[in-house]
Amino acid sequence: MDDIQLELNKLGRGSFFITDGNERIAFMEIGITENRLVAYHTEVSPKAEGKGFAKKLLLRMVAYARQHGLKVVPLCPFVNAQFKRHRDEYADIWEETVR
Repeated sequence: MDDIQLELNKLGRGSFFITDGNERIAFMEIGITENRLVAYHTEVSPKAEGKGFAKKLLLRMVAYARQHGLKVVPLCPFVNAQFKRHRDEYADIWEETVR
């Protein structure tokens, strides 16, 4: 299992992802513009479910947002649910207008 990687195109769209060999087994689609990171979608392959990969992607995305001074717009249902469940933990990066 490789570490979480980030791949972005020149428009700031891409994903954090986890691979097993050459196969992507989990990813979080994101977009970055100016001071915002939009989390669009998180997906884990059926064979990798229940191993905490979605949470690992979330923690990596949050660390990236904090490191780069970005506010997060949680359009992804998983990310939104985690932000709502742990408000205090993510209050510093949660984009207010999307709550």
